[in-house]
Amino acid sequence: MKPKVLAYMRVDDRVIEDLKEDFDVTTFSNEEYLDDPTFTKALQETEGIIGLALQVTKQLLDKAPKLKIVSNVSVGHDNLDLEELTKRNIMATNTPGVLDDTTADAVFGLMLSSARRISELDHHVKSGKWNISLQPDQYGIDVHHKTLGIIGMGSIGQAIAKRANLGFDMNILYHNRTRNKQAEEMYDATYCEKDDLLQQSDFVCLMVPATPETHHMISEREFKLMKPSAIFINGSRGSNVDEMALYHALKNKEIRAAGIDVFQQEPTDPSNPLLSLENIVTTPHIGSSTTECEYNMSKLAAENIKKGLRNEKPPTLLNESVLKNG
Repeated sequence: MKPKVLAYMRVDDRVIEDLKEDFDVTTFSNEEYLDDPTFTKALQETEGIIGLALQVTKQLLDKAPKLKIVSNVSVGHDNLDLEELTKRNIMATNTPGVLDDTTADAVFGLMLSSARRISELDHHVKSGKWNISLQPDQYGIDVHHKTLGIIGMGSIGQAIAKRANLGFDMNILYHNRTRNKQAEEMYDATYCEKDDLLQQSDFVCLMVPATPETHHMISEREFKLMKPSAIFINGSRGSNVDEMALYHALKNKEIRAAGIDVFQQEPTDPSNPLLSLENIVTTPHIGSSTTECEYNMSKLAAENIKKGLRNEKPPTLLNESVLKNG
């Protein structure tokens, strides 16, 4: 009998068909969860879970006694209770690396759109106002030769630094838990304390994971440290930013503009006051969402599932201590 795998959401159809050659795959959309008896029944026999954004909690794990591996189709894994998974000797994996360049492109797109006011000017043209001359206060600002401050110089942060330094001749400042010598050597990046970065940067880009330590790490105090001409970009997680503090900073012109791909609540409420502002560019958490990248993430997640259920080490295992306990 084939091992049972539950595919939750955002798994490429081609990858699902490939998995079916070796596994008994049951697919669900993001609308099913623990209150769905069909879902909970499938959990009882499931040995592997693959997908995006499923909250893997103690409550869920109690309903999945045969589970051996959870494969996130994402580099982020704040939806996984890693401590509980490890305690139960269940492997947890993610998909780092394959989305670095794609996400860096999206972040840079937010930077360019915010600086050059592309969303506003697109509306200006489409609403038939081209014949109305732009006023100086409607002009955007240059990106090239400015100072970019990156908080979180991981692999995606480094991909952003590469584009900024080599493509736009930007000066790179960064703050990270540890020094990134490669970024310093390749992109002339300068390590500095967070407050210094906030005070000196023309663009502040947040690229840290969601952890208890990073919750609201950018709030009223941090926005007040930024230049009035600064543009803030969040390509990390919505919980890392105090949204009301960002709203007031933008509304009161404490900073020039912002570009955000992530929100505290997703999907965000249409009444979110941030959506009423002109000086913010928003996207619906699509940093890694291109056709090619989605497929490559699904492929890597599937490889993790295959290896794990064959009692082999998955390529991107998050909790390696389970191997010692296995």
